Amino acid sequence: MWLTYSVFAAICFGLRGILYHWTSQKPLSRNLLLCGTFTMGAIINGICALVFSSNWTVAALIGIQMGLFSFGANASMFKGFAVGKASLVAILTALPSVVVVIVAFGLWQEKLHAMQLIAFIVIIGGVLLVRMSNDISLRNLQGAQWGLLAMLLFAANDLSGKWSTLMEAELFPTMFFMFVTGAACFGIWCLKDLQKERAQQVKSLQYGGGGEVRVSEHAASAAGAVGQVGWSSKRTFLVGLAIGITNAVGMMFIVTAFDLGKAGLVSAVTALNVLIVLLYTRFVVKEKFTRTEVTGITLAFAGILLMRLFGA
Repeated sequence: MWLTYSVFAAICFGLRGILYHWTSQKPLSRNLLLCGTFTMGAIINGICALVFSSNWTVAALIGIQMGLFSFGANASMFKGFAVGKASLVAILTALPSVVVVIVAFGLWQEKLHAMQLIAFIVIIGGVLLVRMSNDISLRNLQGAQWGLLAMLLFAANDLSGKWSTLMEAELFPTMFFMFVTGAACFGIWCLKDLQKERAQQVKSLQYGGGGEVRVSEHAASAAGAVGQVGWSSKRTFLVGLAIGITNAVGMMFIVTAFDLGKAGLVSAVTALNVLIVLLYTRFVVKEKFTRTEVTGITLAFAGILLMRLFGA
């Protein structure tokens, strides 16, 4: 069953990736959007915890750690995309499962038998081919440090999820703490952006020549901090709430999969969410597949088949 839950998680995260791709083309505040995404996760899991009378144990506080890791991973990834090479950052963020396999073996002695290891390598190889770019070289590694940090933090988030199952923390309270923590972090960041822009407006009024023009420019910049022109703060936050549904359901599936299966294998299968995004770009955005991408997709599905046959 762990494989089924992992595939469902990959589908949910793939849908989330599609919505992230769509919103990345819109004039909005990324921090406010993610604040809404995490807020919806907190609402859904909080309601589920009450409906199913979940036990709020100390172990559920692991969710706070998960929230911090998730916040740091997303922030590092977006920073890498902003200052470095997107393809390189994308490749690095496809590798958390490698870290998860190594650490899970060291911490919990989770071993992969021969066919599981082969399936794991095939899946990771397919994901890497899908994300690989022909223009990456040793001379073109901008943003590598942020991509590497994001990779480690995503892996830490997965390992924390596995740890919560080993500590027998109930799902909904753990997820509630995770999403509340993430929402708070992105909300604080968003407020800091807004305060910074308002301070710039005041400074331009006091010291800037051509005051009205400068104020107008900074007002537009301030709008960028919390929902740029055309996207109000309310609209941005509401769209974030909608995206949060896919994120919350995906996290429920992946943590359940961690409870039933090995952390490294679950993490590897979930990484296939990139294929969902790729299919979207092919059939909706009308981008053509390269031979490398086709090969990667074929390998990824072959790995899933191997996992299905020999994953037990």
